[in-house]
Amino acid sequence: MPLIDYPFSSHFHERDGLRLHYLDEGSGPPVVMVHGNPTWSYYYRHLVLGLRDTHRCLVPDHIGCGLSDKPDLSKYDYSLSRRIDDFSAWIESLKLSEKVSLVVHDWGGMIGTAWAVRNPDRIAKMVILNTAAFGLPKTKMFPWALWLCRNTRLGAYLVLRWNAFAKIATWVASKKGLSREEKAAYLSPYDTPANRIATLKFVQTIPLSQSDRDFGIIEEVESKLTLLNDVPKLIMWGMRDFVFDRHFLAEWERRFPDAEVHRYSRAGHYVLDDEREAIIQRTREFLKS
Repeated sequence: MPLIDYPFSSHFHERDGLRLHYLDEGSGPPVVMVHGNPTWSYYYRHLVLGLRDTHRCLVPDHIGCGLSDKPDLSKYDYSLSRRIDDFSAWIESLKLSEKVSLVVHDWGGMIGTAWAVRNPDRIAKMVILNTAAFGLPKTKMFPWALWLCRNTRLGAYLVLRWNAFAKIATWVASKKGLSREEKAAYLSPYDTPANRIATLKFVQTIPLSQSDRDFGIIEEVESKLTLLNDVPKLIMWGMRDFVFDRHFLAEWERRFPDAEVHRYSRAGHYVLDDEREAIIQRTREFLKS
């Protein structure tokens, strides 16, 4: 069944026997949009439609997400380091000759920015939507709902058996509300427990301390963010996000005081759904300027 507002052709990049699905729409300066959890390229559907007349829109689905392959744990470790490697290999496969503008959201912030700080001369601009590229701010408590999913068997059971993480997100992440068809589209790739491994592992692998695998990547990216100081940045933030909230926004502003910042008081974590028209317009203007 066709997905609402997703009239795109599929493309695939193969690495280590696994297929990574991505969108490649339009022509012009490249814009790479990196999603998080539990979304997929569907999150950027309206932004692609709004930019593809002037830009080449490239939107990958991380392995285990969207229309990409969903291997079991014997074939893929679902670590942050592996995701960054996959993203980097996919970017290299495109053989882009121009600088890239990055749009990042949720986990896409860490994955996309990790590539950016390793390739700062290849970044044209950045659009930042409710995400992080640094560790948990000192002023922020780790949300209890994420703690439950990350650290308990009950949480893992609810995510895998009942798709609780993705289902709840369709209700609480958008404050204006998603239609029934949009909710179904967001959930469609995660229709069985075997297809929900990525949703769980994204939460279980959040690096919070030195003892966590890939915490060193967090430290690396944080330490190199200054390499992006001269990259123009547009930050658009849903202020009713209970995870990536004002504490994360304040950290972005502290690190990049020259960034253009827009706050949306009625928007949640799915800020692009809640403030679609405003974000598309501001992004078009920002990329054109």
